[in-house]
Amino acid sequence: MRQFAWLAKHSEVSQTCYRYSAKRNAENEEIAGWLMLLTDNHRNWEFGLCFLYLRNVKGFAWNHKRVYRIYRELELNLRIKPRKRLVRDKPEALAVPTAINQVWSMDFMHDQLEDGRCFRLFNVIDDFNREALGIEIDFSLPAARVIRALEQIIEWRGKPAAIRCDNELMAIA
Repeated sequence: MRQFAWLAKHSEVSQTCYRYSAKRNAENEEIAGWLMLLTDNHRNWEFGLCFLYLRNVKGFAWNHKRVYRIYRELELNLRIKPRKRLVRDKPEALAVPTAINQVWSMDFMHDQLEDGRCFRLFNVIDDFNREALGIEIDFSLPAARVIRALEQIIEWRGKPAAIRCDNELMAIA
C-alpha cells in the first residue's frame, strides 16, 4: 500500500490507476452467451466471423477488443481443428486377362544419363503374356508422340479391350 502511495506521489499519477479492477457486468455475460451459442452452432467459425455476425447481423455495438477478451477467457481460441483427410476409394481388384489383347498396361519411366541429361520411356505391355508391345525412348515425349506410338501398336496388334495405367493424370496427357 505504501508503494502505491509513494509511486503516486512522485509520479503524479492517481492511486486509482494502480488499484483498478475490472467490474463484471451483465453485458459481458450476454457476450459470452452469444459467443458460446455461435461457436456451438457453427463449429468452424472463429473470432472474426463471430464478431462480424454480432456486429452486422445482430446489430450489437460491442468493441472488438472487448469481445475478443471474452472470447479468449472462454478459451474458444484454443479449439483444435481436426485434420481433413481425403476419402479414397479402395482400388478394384485387377482382373486377370484370359487372352491376348484383352488388357494392355502403359507406363512412363525416366532415368538419367551419366552427363546428367534425363530421358523418358513410354512402355506398352500386354498383360496376358507380359509381352512388351512398344517402347518409346526420348528426352521428351509429347502427347502427340504417345498417341502416334499407340496408334502404331493398334495397327500392328489390333485394338485392346482395355488399357490400364498406374497414373490417370499421365494418361490424360
